[in-house]
Amino acid sequence: MKVTYLSHSGFLVELADCILIFDYFKGTLPLTDSSKPVLVFASHSHHDHYNPDIFPLLLSQGISKEKIFAVLSSDIYYKRIPADIPFQQVKHHQVYELPQSIRLETLNSTDAGVAFVLFTKEGNLYHAGDLNDWVWEGESTAYNHDMTARYQREIDKLQRIPFVAAFVPLDPRQESNYHKGMEYFLKTVTVTYVFPMHYWEKPEVIHKFISKYPQYKDVIQDTETTKNYPVE
Repeated sequence: MKVTYLSHSGFLVELADCILIFDYFKGTLPLTDSSKPVLVFASHSHHDHYNPDIFPLLLSQGISKEKIFAVLSSDIYYKRIPADIPFQQVKHHQVYELPQSIRLETLNSTDAGVAFVLFTKEGNLYHAGDLNDWVWEGESTAYNHDMTARYQREIDKLQRIPFVAAFVPLDPRQESNYHKGMEYFLKTVTVTYVFPMHYWEKPEVIHKFISKYPQYKDVIQDTETTKNYPVE
């Protein structure tokens, strides 16, 4: 398995028999084997998580339409989905059997759409989309308490699942609360590698988190320093 950071919340994961692309927003696609099937995941309809340009981009790189399969949150308007690309729209708290013998379970986002839990032959993967503990200093105490409860309720569902890789928001816009979602995830979930995302081109927040929680320095990956990761 090889993980490549694209930008923002976008990642490409190359498995032995297929390629997975999560929440493509912008950037180049370093596809290494155009003969492999490609599964495109979009966790919700926000422009920084779903860009339909991903499909012509794949075609321009020699991927035939027959090798592309899209897994799209149900909040993505059907007119934004190419008519000639096979796809599955997904809702939260459901289970789906996907091509390449991949099983998908979905969580409910605390913002929009879903989070993805994938069971593959090479290990389990988690992509949060916008599932995060979105606590803000300007919000009411009641709002923030409810947000934290909703977030933790979803993450607790992952307690018994070991993950080889997870893609989790670490958003500096939350100021003093930037760490809350990531910290709870790491305390709750068994995971080998965590790739921070959704940090709006401010990668210094990754180093800030590691300085605050040095016990996770071998788990947290600096996506800006090294773009390609062999994961075992």
